[in-house]
Amino acid sequence: MDSQFTFDQGPINPPTPWLFGSNFMATKLYQLSPPEDLTLAMSLVRPFCLYGDDALLLKEVELTKEKYGSVRRVYIVCDQDNEDFQRWMIEYNPTDEVKVITGSDHMVMFSKLKELCSCRQ
Repeated sequence: MDSQFTFDQGPINPPTPWLFGSNFMATKLYQLSPPEDLTLAMSLVRPFCLYGDDALLLKEVELTKEKYGSVRRVYIVCDQDNEDFQRWMIEYNPTDEVKVITGSDHMVMFSKLKELCSCRQ
């Protein structure tokens, strides 16, 4: 849509930073959230790196039983978000439980806060 990618390592390499555009945020992330939250998010959005130092990343966030394996995992599906991507995440990152919040967008903490809090109990 209107998101911006930059190619800091040259045009033949993958893009590095990504900046969400206002149309992308309004239609894909905050479509059911209050307008004030979208306005605030648009004023705070900053570019973020898509790729980092892979060697450091693999070493520091290696998922092991000792580090993360003992935590119970629950995935909350937001039914007005990208459902195909959410199902892909669940398939490739198995959880103990899946909960669905009806009528929630990507920013469920803004669009359905009470329902999100009740899921966490």
